[in-house]
Amino acid sequence: MGRFFDAMSGTPLGISLIRHIRGKDWSITTYRYVVLLITFIAYTCYHASRKPSSIVKSVLDPDPHQVNGVHPWPSGEFFVRRELVGSDTNKSRHDGWPPFNGKDGTSKLGEIDVAFLACYSLGMYVAGHLGDSWDLRLFLTTGMIGSGIFVGLFGMGYFWNIHGFWFYLVMQMVAGLFQATGWPSVVAVIGNWFGKRKRGLIMGIWNAHTSVGNISGSLLAASVLEYGWGWSFILPGAFIFLGGIMVYLFLPAYPEDVGFPCPRDFAASATTVASDEEAQVRKGDLVEAETNTIPRFASGNRKSIGLVEAFLIPGVIPFALCLLFSKLVAYTFLYWLPFYLSQTAIGGEYISVKSAGNLSTLFDVGGIVGGILAGYISDKLNARATTAASFMYAAIPAMILYRSYGNISKTVNIVLMMIAGLLVNGPYALITTAVSADLGTHSSLRGDARALATVTAIIDGTGSVGAALGPLLTGFLSSKGWDAVFVMLMVCALIAGLLLSRLVITELTERKSKPKSLTNGQHTLEAPASQPLLTDAR
Repeated sequence: MGRFFDAMSGTPLGISLIRHIRGKDWSITTYRYVVLLITFIAYTCYHASRKPSSIVKSVLDPDPHQVNGVHPWPSGEFFVRRELVGSDTNKSRHDGWPPFNGKDGTSKLGEIDVAFLACYSLGMYVAGHLGDSWDLRLFLTTGMIGSGIFVGLFGMGYFWNIHGFWFYLVMQMVAGLFQATGWPSVVAVIGNWFGKRKRGLIMGIWNAHTSVGNISGSLLAASVLEYGWGWSFILPGAFIFLGGIMVYLFLPAYPEDVGFPCPRDFAASATTVASDEEAQVRKGDLVEAETNTIPRFASGNRKSIGLVEAFLIPGVIPFALCLLFSKLVAYTFLYWLPFYLSQTAIGGEYISVKSAGNLSTLFDVGGIVGGILAGYISDKLNARATTAASFMYAAIPAMILYRSYGNISKTVNIVLMMIAGLLVNGPYALITTAVSADLGTHSSLRGDARALATVTAIIDGTGSVGAALGPLLTGFLSSKGWDAVFVMLMVCALIAGLLLSRLVITELTERKSKPKSLTNGQHTLEAPASQPLLTDAR
């Protein structure tokens, strides 16, 4: 398999065609924008394809006394009241879908979620190592096309009239394995193209793809729900399938594949310069010289590190454990928020299943702001752990307020939901992007190995254990009442913050002992400013 990837690696076909039409190549700045855009779209597709299961939960396992009388936005109003129906006229339409409409239907839905996320988590460790060993573009393409096929097959169970639990379980498990290819690959590609400067802010903005994917997935799934719940899986499945083709044609996974040196090779050359300012002045000359002096490595000739070595990189274990609890909270909202909204009276009225799916997207709107804000603050303070821990602690009162007062009115629900989304998704976004990329290029590696995808996989794979446990526990706890679910979420947020305590103390101690000259814009040896992210010169 590795030989096949090596044979197919190199300049993407789409870029070769664009070069032929234009008669000249793009600049490195243009390539960086292209990489940001394509990886953004790619992971938007991944998250969009995970969202349908949360949208169709209330269709597969509906409340037997309540049905949806009107189809809401995007085909009608955003909020639509759900009416009580006593007649049997539309009974068959609202009886749910065996085997999910029985007494244990909610538990079965939780088991489907945990099966997906368990395979996703386990597959992540393998996918990270393979991503560091094989060509990232082809590896990512394979994962996206495979995900699209199996997400679509889950939806085909509706058209094939399949009611065996095993079918849906297997489809989700295989889809989870293919989905594991996504995150290590896109973070590694970004790390291949960009240095550390302003990494938190840039990756915070870039990480909006998670929330954009959740929103687009919700809207895609909800827009076709009235035609049968199977379409809610087929449409996002086709979306990620087409995204995989786009990645194959246009994504340059490595600068070397399109004739540019790796930023980390450049950083190594720049270390001979006496100061950062001098490096910036001479950087244009260095880039030109590099083209002639630095060997161009093929993507298949790079050396990867093992899992044990990656675990031993300072900071990997505490951030991985923190993400376990942080992701438990985030994914519980991802998978269960639409169901919670459809089962909770807001302003004295229940809303429809589709309206609940549409409304839940505002949690992710808050998440977009949270990811950007966390990245910006961590860059300014040069304190990733302190930023992440502060957000997790602040998320606790935000969830208390949402549970206690979110049912007062629609406006209050929206405001509190967006605040909770900001604080829950902020540290999740920061750890899975900037922190993972920082640790994957840690100084202890001395530039002699590829660790980006492996470290990313360890951190996000460990976090995905929490992502699997959260929805599973929610499936059981929700039967006892939603208060129990929110208590679980608040305890997990507290533990996530406490796990970073040692790193927070270290960051605060270093900040107090740091000379004023270093706190006014200069970079420390641990986080050198190798180069600006998107431009070749200031």
